[in-house]
Amino acid sequence: MIGFDIREIVTVSMVLFAVIDIIGTIPIIIDLRAKFGHIESEKATLASGAIMIVFLFIGEEFLKLIGIDVHSFAVAGSFVLFFLALEMILGIRLYRDEAASSASIVPIAFPLVAGAGTMTTLLSLKAEFQTINIVIAIILNIILVYIVLKSSARIEKLLGENGLGVIRKTFGVVLLAIAVKLFAANVKGLFV
Repeated sequence: MIGFDIREIVTVSMVLFAVIDIIGTIPIIIDLRAKFGHIESEKATLASGAIMIVFLFIGEEFLKLIGIDVHSFAVAGSFVLFFLALEMILGIRLYRDEAASSASIVPIAFPLVAGAGTMTTLLSLKAEFQTINIVIAIILNIILVYIVLKSSARIEKLLGENGLGVIRKTFGVVLLAIAVKLFAANVKGLFV
């Protein structure tokens, strides 16, 4: 397969895993399950995967339509990732969503899994990596999202509050480094 690269798949998978932060959202998922009774894991997983793949393919054309180049979007995306990383590391909320009225597609598929940070990251990754590797990484992450949604209560009991905090902060640092790298790689393109 042309462009297939295991290292790219692993890198992109790790980036998406950090941005999606499905482990860090377990407390939110548990809260939604308590409020609404049942979460439709299959529906939420398929919807978030479809949103990510569609945006991967049409996102760049959409940006061209409104007159924004990929470098500008990537730099803006690096700021979004930077602030998401700060939220994860410092345990603060900079961005607040409105209260959810349903737990099927909204808020799990969008914005928890396939939110603004994920979409920004996908376009930024598209500038650096082969599309086939990004699609495979999306599928791997969607499988993980499904597993976590199905077993969120067991994962919470297994890791405990401290374990979830450590994982969240670790991936926050990784995400912060990715944001800095993304900014450095694309800021030059703004002045060309």
